[in-house]
Amino acid sequence: MAVLGALRGLVPALATLIILLALVPVPVTCAQYVLDDRGGLGRMFDGIGAVSGGGATSRLLVNYPEPYRSQILDYLFKPNFGASLHILKVEIGGDAQTTDGTEPSHMHYEDDQNFFRGYEWWLMKEAKKRNPNIKLIGLPWSFPGWIGRGKSWPYDFPDVTVHYVVSWIIGAKQYHDLDIDYVGIWNERSFDVTYIKVLRHTLDRLGLQNVGIIGTDGDWDIAKIMVFDPYLNEAVQVIGAHYPGTYTVQDALKTGKKLWASEDYSTYNNEVGGGCWARLLNQNYVNGNMTSTISWNLVASYYEQLPFGLEGLMTAKEPWSGNYVVSPPIWITAHTTQFTQPGWVYLRTVGHLEKGGSYVALTDRQGNLTIIIETMSHNHSICIRPPLPAFNVSAQNATFYLGGSFDKLKTLQVWHSKLNINSSKPVFFGKLSPVTVQNGSFTLELGVDEVYTLTTITTGQKGSYPDPPQSQPFPRKYKDDFNVRNPPFTEAPYFADQSGVFEYFINTADLGNHTFTFRQVVNQRPITWVNDPDQAISFIGDFTWSNVTVTCDIYIETPETGGVFIAARVDQGGSPSRLAKGIFFWVFADGTYKVTGDLCGKIVLSKGQSGVRAERWHTLTLIVDGIYASGLVNGQQLWKDVITIGPLHGWTAIGTSSFEFAQFDNFMIEAK
Repeated sequence: MAVLGALRGLVPALATLIILLALVPVPVTCAQYVLDDRGGLGRMFDGIGAVSGGGATSRLLVNYPEPYRSQILDYLFKPNFGASLHILKVEIGGDAQTTDGTEPSHMHYEDDQNFFRGYEWWLMKEAKKRNPNIKLIGLPWSFPGWIGRGKSWPYDFPDVTVHYVVSWIIGAKQYHDLDIDYVGIWNERSFDVTYIKVLRHTLDRLGLQNVGIIGTDGDWDIAKIMVFDPYLNEAVQVIGAHYPGTYTVQDALKTGKKLWASEDYSTYNNEVGGGCWARLLNQNYVNGNMTSTISWNLVASYYEQLPFGLEGLMTAKEPWSGNYVVSPPIWITAHTTQFTQPGWVYLRTVGHLEKGGSYVALTDRQGNLTIIIETMSHNHSICIRPPLPAFNVSAQNATFYLGGSFDKLKTLQVWHSKLNINSSKPVFFGKLSPVTVQNGSFTLELGVDEVYTLTTITTGQKGSYPDPPQSQPFPRKYKDDFNVRNPPFTEAPYFADQSGVFEYFINTADLGNHTFTFRQVVNQRPITWVNDPDQAISFIGDFTWSNVTVTCDIYIETPETGGVFIAARVDQGGSPSRLAKGIFFWVFADGTYKVTGDLCGKIVLSKGQSGVRAERWHTLTLIVDGIYASGLVNGQQLWKDVITIGPLHGWTAIGTSSFEFAQFDNFMIEAK
């Protein structure tokens, strides 16, 4: 009984002790992650890249004055400076609209070859100048019409299409000393097995065995065939999918081929876009075994109101002012590209963090190690094509244990970015104090929406230049007589072709004061990537303009059926340019004119006789003021006070009534 009494006396004391223990804070435990190569290594890293094209996304970059143009290129390509890209993928121009404009083909016609059109050759050379090891990829989005022999399909005559693509690869080397590393099939469109095999056979026969084929820049469907077709499997070196959402498929894994997100990202280059990009760069490998991620697009160097405005890694859309913006995705890219190189290898020990986010680790197999950690929250999960699911991420401590080849490491350099959450000040690519590795491990306090790079590499830096000039709108008075030319480029400054191709032209015949002109050169409907309009159009200026005067000399080359126009308040470009509304002043070779409220010419506001004829120069003037528009031919009033309908503002433009030759000169605009 005495014992029982003593025990009863202890009960209140034990209860008090339990309560006190419950009030003592419990230390936060650290999740533990092992980075070790003793069990072998993962897949070889192929690099991070970006796309110029698809289409005309670098259009305005070429017109930047120095030193700003070179500064932009340094931020994109210069090693250990900015994005330090490993891969540049360019459009093989096909004379058709491919998202934000058209890019010229090296073969407008079957008997034509010119390897100096457009700006992709120049861009590839500038990239190589900064990084001789950068990998180059060419991919068609569209094809000139002659390839299909009258059909809107490039595979009916595979030898013809192969000749066209291979000639571009050979021309890159012959005329620009550029070695193309990979070539694609047809961007986001159907593939043809026979064509791919013929392409591989032709490349090998011509000594271009080092040019790899990417199949097929769409989805993973080609893998289903490759698994059962050894000849196709041998022909394709990389399976590339677009916007895979960080996941691959089993058939693709079974092929044993390199797996790439050969186009990804495609969202605004603000901090949200930076967060999206950070997640993709890690989780494309963690979830999908993809060893390369390629951003669409390289630089938002096109008019902002076009489709997918501001969706490059950085922005350079004002060559007239020199202003550009080094956007967050540049520095997110640097977290990987400045501390790894193609040929490095992923560790197998990569994965997700316990409270959200992911980590990868890569080695050069010579003792160097780079670890990239991201903790992007659902606030930064939105990628436009397709949207990624929301993720709940919270602050966490993480302990990493280094094993195998890395267990003797004592110090790791640290670079850090923090995106703007709850109005906190963002940090981009800041260098922190090195982390000391003790007993083979280190611990990090990880916040939300952060990126860390921990590395043995000491050469990383955040490149910088003095601030560029302030942003300025397009000049309200602008003119171009097309006499002054910039030799590397065939396009006149600031003109953005949306259908057809407009190029500098030299008249050998005596046409008075019109030796140097601007000419529309596509005379056959291309094999298009989207539903291009039947008219050719190139626009220029400020989308906000409302009241404007447009003047241009025009020369119709096609008797009887030819026609040209000048326009104002054009409200649509890019893929939906066929739906464009505005004020269009047309003249035709048969001597008639019309005024329409749309590009396709169905909304007729006025029509009649103009006196214009083919193969003669005439001057057209379009005046739009408020709700009224007027037109002049050769300085004489032709129509007046036509009531405008439709958009109240938009670009100015020139164009042709069909795919036909026509010339333009002495273009001038004045906005009120």
